[in-house]
Amino acid sequence: MPFRVEDTFRSALAAQKGEAGRPLAGMWVCSGSPLIAELCAGSGLDWLLVDAEHSPNGLESILAQLQAIHGYPVHTVVRPPVNDTVVIKQYLDLGVQNLLIPMVNSVAEAEAAVAATRYPPQGVRGVGSALARAARWNRVPDYLARANETISVTVQIESTAAVEAVEDILKVDGVDAIFVGPSDLAASMGLLGQQEHPEVRAAVEHCLSAAKAAGKPAGVNAFAPDTARHYLDNGAGFILVGADVALLARGSEALAAQYIPQADGGTTASY
Repeated sequence: MPFRVEDTFRSALAAQKGEAGRPLAGMWVCSGSPLIAELCAGSGLDWLLVDAEHSPNGLESILAQLQAIHGYPVHTVVRPPVNDTVVIKQYLDLGVQNLLIPMVNSVAEAEAAVAATRYPPQGVRGVGSALARAARWNRVPDYLARANETISVTVQIESTAAVEAVEDILKVDGVDAIFVGPSDLAASMGLLGQQEHPEVRAAVEHCLSAAKAAGKPAGVNAFAPDTARHYLDNGAGFILVGADVALLARGSEALAAQYIPQADGGTTASY
């Protein structure tokens, strides 16, 4: 019985270029819970980022979340903890189709990320399709020949070095999009915790402009609505506007503030 794989995030971003195109809105999925991932998948958002860099996710939990999300009308992007050939190979074999590679600071690092997703001679991905969910255990017709079509690669720009090299990173064949992380970018600029600082915003806008000039999509992380709208107005083609764990943290704090009296007789929530 032949199986097919889903369309990639690259295809969804390319569809924005039509008259009906619009930026894609998504959220982080960081809990490690397949149940929470499935709940988010049915939200109506365009895409989810399952994170393994700053979240308690291993191969088994990522697999379970892929299975939980499958079938919902949402694109799943997964961020590995590191730009590493072996880790990327394992994620691809699990069936991850859309990768967000963190901390890509140079052309060489972007090329290494792409090479990890390609079988030889174009790259260095290990061949294990008969054992892998990616090929549905060789039930996907011609998977080895068509594997590149099933994978998208987005690299994360989150340092001053990456911003300085962004034009050249965008030229790397196989880099489908860039995604700017203002928090780490601010830290690398000596502005830890100040992702709204004008210099940080200017660096993000530089990357958005560079991507537009290169004809490739650019995304950005922005939880504050005014900031998100600002970057969308300045050319961001996709955006992350919240996280499962943050929504639960703030929501539970609001409940506590509403119903539990504080020492001063009032109620309060910490943010």
